[in-house]
Amino acid sequence: MAFLDKHKVIETHATLLLVLSFLVVTIGGLVQIVPLFYLENTIEKVEGVRPYTPLELEGRSIYIREGCYGCHSQMIRPMRDEVERYGHYSLAAESMYDHPFQWGSKRTGPDLARVGGRYSDSWHVDHMIDPQSVVPESVMPKYAFMMNNVIDGQYIADKLSTNALVGVPYSEAMIENAIADFAAQADPNADTAGLQERYGAAAFGHLDVNVSNFDGQPELTEMDAIIAYLQVLGTMVDFTTFIPDPTR
Repeated sequence: MAFLDKHKVIETHATLLLVLSFLVVTIGGLVQIVPLFYLENTIEKVEGVRPYTPLELEGRSIYIREGCYGCHSQMIRPMRDEVERYGHYSLAAESMYDHPFQWGSKRTGPDLARVGGRYSDSWHVDHMIDPQSVVPESVMPKYAFMMNNVIDGQYIADKLSTNALVGVPYSEAMIENAIADFAAQADPNADTAGLQERYGAAAFGHLDVNVSNFDGQPELTEMDAIIAYLQVLGTMVDFTTFIPDPTR
């Protein structure tokens, strides 16, 4: 009873309640924030994680433009049902070059953090053109117009430069060759040696860049770009050899 009387004093005095609430929030904030100042890096570096290629970066921009994040998250939580359905839980390092990140807040459709390589390019084309043709219960709108939207990467070097300003490690060579790399990734007949040298296994130690005529058309379109982006999601880390850092 005595405790309740004391608690009543706090609840009936707005100023006292405000001051005590401020103290609690301050202490809680300090407990969470102060340790971060003593960490060299809050993100564990993981072999294989690389910056997006120019075509993948353009596809990501289209993904954001169309609001795909509103229905699809890109963050698998470390819970059994999530891991069994989608794959290994998401690592912070996998989003370290995302500005902004695409973790999402709801799932009208499935999580896409590990969608890369799960379906063929042609499946993605069919799904984007007419989602209900491959997933009858889908409520996803049609994106057939992307097949007709030809892109040339005119401003892709500027996008790489902008991302470099916020810490994405795009080198001068990556920026200088952005337009060439942009076109090469969607052309299996192109000389992709430079693209692979800058973004492939030789530079980042896991997989080479996925080169494909993603939409099956001679023109380079928005469909090529968004499929290139989807096909790389979740593929950068080799989880057969990955060992989590127990100190993090």
